[in-house]
Amino acid sequence: MLYTLKIRSSCKISIKDILFSGQSFLWNVYEYDRDYYCSIVDSIPIFIRQLSCDEFEIQSPGNEINGMPLQEFIRSYFSLDIDTSTIFPESFLLLHPELWKLLGEYLPLRILRQDPFETMIMFMCAQGIGMHLIRKQVTMLTESYGAKISFTFKEKEVVMHSFPTPERLAAAEPFALSRCTNNNRVRAANIIAASRNIAEGKIDLHSLRKRDIPLDELRMTLSQNSGIGFKIADCIALFGLGRFDAFPIDTHVKQYLGVWFNSSTALRSLSSATYLIMDAEARTVLSPEFAGYAGHMLFHCWRKEIKKMRSF
Repeated sequence: MLYTLKIRSSCKISIKDILFSGQSFLWNVYEYDRDYYCSIVDSIPIFIRQLSCDEFEIQSPGNEINGMPLQEFIRSYFSLDIDTSTIFPESFLLLHPELWKLLGEYLPLRILRQDPFETMIMFMCAQGIGMHLIRKQVTMLTESYGAKISFTFKEKEVVMHSFPTPERLAAAEPFALSRCTNNNRVRAANIIAASRNIAEGKIDLHSLRKRDIPLDELRMTLSQNSGIGFKIADCIALFGLGRFDAFPIDTHVKQYLGVWFNSSTALRSLSSATYLIMDAEARTVLSPEFAGYAGHMLFHCWRKEIKKMRSF
């Protein structure tokens, strides 16, 4: 049995931009009907398609996910509780009118509230490679170490794989796992070590969701894992822990901070010190509470409009 829901957003929403903007690498276009996107969320298959500029359809064999009714979970997952009109401060619109106009197409992008462990491992896999390759590597990871899930969708037998558990990755062999990390054995070993820390309870990712944890403390806690620097820590915080104030900085973000916001720091090499300076600079332009949320819209806009990148 498939449960079908139609979900309406209070403002425009772009499912494609949300799923293929570099915040998740677990969603794919359904091969038999390209109007649908599909993934496994908390071991539950989900199919989604856009119906209109503010409505989308969910189909799933499960009527609840992570202990929540399906509709309630989906609304939270796509952060439909966030009023996107509050993401950018009024001063931004006044000071950067041309950029605001350019951003218009990307305002329907939403930040996903994803599982923190999945987010951590995805971004540990992602270092230094393009999005298309990241997606292939993460797919290989799920197929090699995740649980196989079979079901019927639109009269087709569909086989998908859930994301591997911390215990499964903690027990992986570095050489075998390196096939899923672009043949980088050091990265594979780091993923195994981080998974072991989670499996053994040395790090409780879900306890890190607490809003009263200062962002710098959260960043330092996550960075204790080998292979996790400030950027990956901020990605985990933003996309996996619901910390919309976390502002990940990579090469693209560094570039747009320099070009769009005249950051002289962005002209310097990216180090821990310059990272923190640029992070502070961004918060003078963006609303501190939503710096990362706005930053991801800017990131996606920069890649598509300025860099003319088409691979996501």
